[in-house]
Amino acid sequence: MREATEDTVIEAWDVGYTYKANKAKRGSAEGGHVAVQGLGLTVQRGETYALLGTNGAGKTTTLEVLEGHRSPTSGRVRVLGGDPSDRRRVRPRMGIMLQDSGLAAELTVRDSVVLAGAISGRSDDADAVLDRVGMAGKRSTRVAQLSGGEKRRVDFAMAIWGAPELVFLDEPTTGLDPESRAALWTVVGELKAAGTTFLLTTHYLEEAEKAADHVGLMHGGTLRRQGTVAELTAEGTTTVRFVPPGAVADIPVPVTGTENGLAVIRTRAVQRDVTTLMLWAAEHGHELARFSVRESGLDDIFHAIGTEGTTP
Repeated sequence: MREATEDTVIEAWDVGYTYKANKAKRGSAEGGHVAVQGLGLTVQRGETYALLGTNGAGKTTTLEVLEGHRSPTSGRVRVLGGDPSDRRRVRPRMGIMLQDSGLAAELTVRDSVVLAGAISGRSDDADAVLDRVGMAGKRSTRVAQLSGGEKRRVDFAMAIWGAPELVFLDEPTTGLDPESRAALWTVVGELKAAGTTFLLTTHYLEEAEKAADHVGLMHGGTLRRQGTVAELTAEGTTTVRFVPPGAVADIPVPVTGTENGLAVIRTRAVQRDVTTLMLWAAEHGHELARFSVRESGLDDIFHAIGTEGTTP
């Protein structure tokens, strides 16, 4: 967890959240569900922080605590300098894009955005906001007639209304086509450049790699690792693949295994091992067909964490 500064927007200290136990018919209590435990993170002004994890990892519960919709059962949270549950203070400064906003089916797109804007306490131009998210042509369409991707763009418009200081994006690009996804991230980049802070969850790891300044990886309700993409992948391995020109045993670098007819080498000394392979191939006249080198990415770190035990 990074140290807080005067530019810190979100701070969480040892945060936990346990859903209350269900009551059995006889009055006995079943065990409560621990959704988040021991979470600590810091988000600075003007950055994008991506919270990643599998379904059930605790991401949405964490966002709900940071948004002020749930009070943590342990630990402390500070958002925009105070308690996030203080809606009168926080609401005008915060935009939220939920996984399912529950748009009113009978309202038009424009009415939906105007209503959300009025509730937020911020001011903006409805038509300009709809144009920014690519929904200007649908301003008079009722929500019931929208596709799932179009509804997500309306959700996004409501979240960024009035350019709030802090925006929460919970799976913002689910249901969007590639062009719409790219357009959304363009708008995020523009708002970020103007000083807006973003905290998001996404299952699209490539989006997090491109958009996030810092990444937190959750598993089993705990925040296992966090840092920049470069920091998280620094200790990873590089994978080299190629068609073996002869017996695998003759290859001068230890081979991890074979996949689909390719020799696979996983190494932390990629320059040394690739040089050795190239010199060996040249000396013996070998062609290393389908040769590729791939550095570890978030997906490798993500899957490695998923195989770890539940103890952080």
